[in-house]
Amino acid sequence: KSKQMKLSFAAFLVTLSASAWETSAFTATGTSTAFVSKLTHRPIADRNKAALAAATYATASRRFCSNLTALNMSHSFGIVGATGAVGKEILSCMEKSSLDASKVRIFGSQRSAGSTISSSKFGSIEVELFDVAKARECDVVFLAVSGDFALEHAKAISDGPDGAVVIDNSSAFRYMPDVPLVIPEINGEKTIGAKLIANPNCTTAIGLMALWPLHKLFTLKRVLMSTYQAASGAGQAGMDELTEGTRSVISGEREVAQNEIFAHPLPFNVIPHIDKFMENGYTKEEMKVTWEARKICGLADDFPLSCTAVRIPTFRAHSETIVVETEKPVDIQAARDALEAAPGVKLVDNLDKLEYPMPITATGQYDVEAGRLRKSLVFGDNGLEFFVCGDQLLRGAALNAVLIAEKMEENGALAAFATA
Repeated sequence: KSKQMKLSFAAFLVTLSASAWETSAFTATGTSTAFVSKLTHRPIADRNKAALAAATYATASRRFCSNLTALNMSHSFGIVGATGAVGKEILSCMEKSSLDASKVRIFGSQRSAGSTISSSKFGSIEVELFDVAKARECDVVFLAVSGDFALEHAKAISDGPDGAVVIDNSSAFRYMPDVPLVIPEINGEKTIGAKLIANPNCTTAIGLMALWPLHKLFTLKRVLMSTYQAASGAGQAGMDELTEGTRSVISGEREVAQNEIFAHPLPFNVIPHIDKFMENGYTKEEMKVTWEARKICGLADDFPLSCTAVRIPTFRAHSETIVVETEKPVDIQAARDALEAAPGVKLVDNLDKLEYPMPITATGQYDVEAGRLRKSLVFGDNGLEFFVCGDQLLRGAALNAVLIAEKMEENGALAAFATA
């Protein structure tokens, strides 16, 4: 209903702007039903010419209406799962975003429905019990929920001309060929015409922010990656287990911390195991990086990219060691320049001042830090090694989702759906 009101108001403005030249009768949606023209302040005698002029005017009015909407129409947004770690960050990112948001609605479970969430930009927001019909009233819906929930509800929210655009943070749709998997700085154009868009895995997003500008410069031939992933990658429960486990060991209460969330105790330990093991010996987390990097960057299905993922006892921000072999010889200064110029990347690479990427400096930051650039001793002139660190709750999840919406607002995709 609100979408129709926006279109009707835009049509009304078009009518007013044209009234000095011609008199028109419009329906509520702005479609011309009568046409009496004085384009040159003289009547048009020929009925055929009048009919043609009427059709031309109606088409021009609709186009003007669409353009006006694209320029001036604000949008309503919904967040499903805003009480979780990623959902909270989505709301925080929206508070700082350039998105023209007329309203933000928050949907939750029976347990959280009726509670309120305070926002510095959007005021006090009451959590509504999730309902597909209510979610469809929004222009854009962010899903910060499980893959099972997304599979059950995402398409029901987005299907049809009056459905919402859904940006899903789970892995449910990432590998479906008809669903774009998007990092806006790399393949933001894939959002055009899409009603359902997948957000990549956090490890993939952080690594590709640095890999993409280097790929454009030197053309990647193969990639080897090792990741060092914070406890918050397992959600609030993972951080709580690290906190309580560390306390119990330091206090002398226990010699080794208890574990329920992680496969082994995480305090004072590292665990080379994230997600379930696959038949090829890699974990699913490791394979996500391979599958998603190929899709996002438009690489061949057999492009060689290997990852080893390790959980480490830090709270936030994932780190990655990346080794690449390239088709073209590597120039270190050119690589620095490319990373420094890349949007969403911060070059932190001053060894004299002991400056390099670290979780403690990347936490809470929108940009992915990149540094420790050096030619590879293994691949020689066609090899490069470097280190990256990024806040996985931001670039790896919430921020990337909000940037997708910003890209759609920028390229007209949101307005195109609103005026369809």
